[in-house]
Amino acid sequence: MSSDIFHSIDHARTADAVVLQIERLILESVLRPGDRLPGERDLAQQLDVSRPILREALKELELRGLVHSRHGGGTFVADIVGQIFAPALVQLIGRHRRATEDYLEYRRAMEGMTAELAARRATAADRAQLCTLVDTMQEAHGRADFAEEAELDVELHDAVGEAAHNIVLLHTLRSCYRLLADGVFYNRAMIYGVPGARDSLLEQHCAIAQAVIAGDPDRARKTAQDHIDFVSKTMEEAERVDDWEKIAAMRLKQRRAPKTAKAPAMIANKEAAE
Repeated sequence: MSSDIFHSIDHARTADAVVLQIERLILESVLRPGDRLPGERDLAQQLDVSRPILREALKELELRGLVHSRHGGGTFVADIVGQIFAPALVQLIGRHRRATEDYLEYRRAMEGMTAELAARRATAADRAQLCTLVDTMQEAHGRADFAEEAELDVELHDAVGEAAHNIVLLHTLRSCYRLLADGVFYNRAMIYGVPGARDSLLEQHCAIAQAVIAGDPDRARKTAQDHIDFVSKTMEEAERVDDWEKIAAMRLKQRRAPKTAKAPAMIANKEAAE
């Protein structure tokens, strides 16, 4: 972890001041789930506070569920992403088709607005991050590495969310991406399996990034919304094909099953006809 993200606390060197600085780093997504904080001695020096004050601050952050300590392993940022939706609600919406449709409708609106804001607000560092992600996505695509492509898919959308510099949007969308990554709404592997879908998705992700990098708000919004429209349409196609395959497989299995004796009613009807 870069030591540049922490800065000396100039005034009121208290545990509350330390808590506020680390909270903001988590809120702004500078510190992300799983990131390990510097050791106690180093962090105290970077913040320019005493080690007792730092310990008090870390204890408070742990009580709030923002960090957790591993015995002998250090202090880590807690995985609070995805906690916007209660577990019971996640289970409920995951069982109903309408929830998937509403999820995509919601994402279409939010992704469009987020991309537009990102195009207006992206900094040089944001644009550099998007360029790096696009290059990495193209490399993974060239290797036909579905797992990495799926992971980078979320990373790119997340980077656009960061470039929008709206904290509420960022964490709300991250919660949506967690549900997507966990397969609550649909299986992304089905979409990637549709002929030509992988190429189309790569082109769409590159188009979104390029519009943001170019600072074109209208194009950024449109490419983001077109992407969600494509996902929705392709998901429907994938599910339809999957249903066809299941039905065809059952038919084939039934046709190949050993012939059984005719039912008594069928035999009686045949004899009566004779």
